[in-house]
Amino acid sequence: MDFLVYLSDFMIPLVIFYVVGIGLLQKNNVYDDFVEGAESGFKIVGEILPTLVGLMMATGILRASGALDMFSAFINPLTEKLGLASEVVPLIVVKMFSSSAATGLLLDLYKEFGPDSYIGRLGSILMSCSETIFYTMSVYFMTANVKKTRYTLPGALLATLAGIAATIVLMNIYASFVKNVAIAFIKW
Repeated sequence: MDFLVYLSDFMIPLVIFYVVGIGLLQKNNVYDDFVEGAESGFKIVGEILPTLVGLMMATGILRASGALDMFSAFINPLTEKLGLASEVVPLIVVKMFSSSAATGLLLDLYKEFGPDSYIGRLGSILMSCSETIFYTMSVYFMTANVKKTRYTLPGALLATLAGIAATIVLMNIYASFVKNVAIAFIKW
């Protein structure tokens, strides 16, 4: 185990020395290549920055305005029938736009219900089985100058829906398992 700790401490310097060493062996001017790469990186950041700012502003507005809470209250009858707690609906919606904002919502759920509660565990699994669809599409497609997204958005939304369904199934299996273990323990 100590070997892994030492290895993790030296991993980043080893990768840097490896890249510089390969560049020197290939007789490349490593510093000029680095400067050129940093320059193109700044250009890309400048191109996608307005999109990122817009996504973060929209997420903040949705969260602060209470629109997410109204939306979750509106679809509460449907989510109850599906076995999904309505408290995690804002988490699902926000995660499609911003992972950091969704993490903030998850921390709010932890504070209110606890990390070991049904809702806390449900939120944790939902965070790990979904993707920031709109953020990822905007950044990657803008960087690659893709104009037609074709089936990317429907596919990503379908994958998120599959992740939500799998989360509901897994949490119901887990809840029944915990209930049966608790009953067996009480009887014992």
